[in-house]
Amino acid sequence: METRQSRGLDQFFGSYRDQTGLSILDLGGARQENINFITGLGHKFYSEDFQRIFQETFGEDIADQSNAGRIDYFLRQSLEYPDEHFDGVLAWDALEHMEPALLAATADRLWRILKPKGYLLAIFHSAERKQMLPCYSFRIQDPRTLQVSRHGERAASQQLFNNRSLEKLFQKFESVKFFLARDSLREVIVRK
Repeated sequence: METRQSRGLDQFFGSYRDQTGLSILDLGGARQENINFITGLGHKFYSEDFQRIFQETFGEDIADQSNAGRIDYFLRQSLEYPDEHFDGVLAWDALEHMEPALLAATADRLWRILKPKGYLLAIFHSAERKQMLPCYSFRIQDPRTLQVSRHGERAASQQLFNNRSLEKLFQKFESVKFFLARDSLREVIVRK
């Protein structure tokens, strides 16, 4: 497990400074460190094991990620929440393995379940083309520091995640901000 500084995480939690009782969704599954950190700030913690649901729904078949019925099934399994339910979503690297149709539908659902002025934090590898990308677990150590552990890899999406494509993906959101780190990870924080 390695430790990394996270400007995106700092901004995400800095946006909620002096607030309590917010609803935060963690798409990385229920990690005890994240539960303790978020509830320790006085917020409600929700979690989805997004990668597990993604793997169970689509496996390695990228063609299925264009199938409207499979996309709808996946969203019902993973993000079936009322509109404007969450103040914040920690998406981590969960979105970067998706093909365009599924990714667009997922971004739209995330927009719907976020409250106005809510924030979403996502992490993408920089714009290099690769066959396989590592999958990580993210544990919050403090508002600026993450513990990151690798737990396998998945096929890389066929699309490029550069600033322009990410701005287009999150175009419904009010703002999109990028932080590029030395470890080739691009943190993206968007505000509804």
